[in-house]
Amino acid sequence: MGRRPKVTIVGAGMVGHTAAQWLAVDEAADLVLVDIIEKMPMGKALDLQQSTPVRGVDVTVVGSNGYAETEGSDVVVIIAGIARKPGMTREQLIGTNAGIVRGVVEQVVRYSPDAVLVVVTNPLDAMTYLTYKISGFPRERVIGESGALDGTRFRTFIAREVGVSSADVQGIVIGAHTDKDMVPLARFAQVGGIPLSHLLPADRVEAIVARTRRGGAEITELMGTSAFFAPGAAIAQMVGAIVRDRKRLIPCSVYLDGEYGERDVCIGVPVVLGAGGVERVIELPLDETERAAFAASAAAVREMLGALAL
Repeated sequence: MGRRPKVTIVGAGMVGHTAAQWLAVDEAADLVLVDIIEKMPMGKALDLQQSTPVRGVDVTVVGSNGYAETEGSDVVVIIAGIARKPGMTREQLIGTNAGIVRGVVEQVVRYSPDAVLVVVTNPLDAMTYLTYKISGFPRERVIGESGALDGTRFRTFIAREVGVSSADVQGIVIGAHTDKDMVPLARFAQVGGIPLSHLLPADRVEAIVARTRRGGAEITELMGTSAFFAPGAAIAQMVGAIVRDRKRLIPCSVYLDGEYGERDVCIGVPVVLGAGGVERVIELPLDETERAAFAASAAAVREMLGALAL
């Protein structure tokens, strides 16, 4: 019998421990929670481990303030960094979080040279690019959580507006993981195979697109802190697709090398996730308006990359 996959989550705050909870419930992998706050990840790991008899799942969960326990991880999720507060944009986090991510990646590469890296730290696309460059890993193994989260918000709003089960809704969001630059593709959205445009008037669709763009900001304003349930679930979906080789088509931030006319930038596009990470990038036939929005989004990411001093 083969061993269970091993997944490390670096950053055991709200998003990290929620992702761990979803993964444990899914029985997807043995888990390691890493955080610099003394003893905290050990406590959270122990608490989560003690929930497994209730759920009837067989996974081990350990916490650590270091990286030795992470050795040989199949997937490492990088969430470490400061979260945004009300009124802050994701872009304002870049200086502090770049330093944190740089240190994390150096440790992760040392202990798990064959891992797939899933990046969650904001600003997402810039941190994914930084991780790709520092790790030296092939682009297939460095993946940012962008449309995986933005898409689930898009689908939620569509389901509520149309009055149908969210299970029947397909919706995709590409572009940068920022409030103003993400590109929800309403033209491709479907409900049970029926185009969204057949079910809602254009103004209602546009309202959903606008709310999707502000999905994270809306929650931060309401709660005073960043979202964690949906980000955690989106991380678990991505990790599950990788460790179980599920070939899920999920929009993620990946390094582009000519796709969509872009090079040397990490940005959200639809990809197929399987055992090796990104198995292929899906190029959609964008119309002129969508293509222009995506190009503007890529330009916004490049502007952020200028602050990285790579």
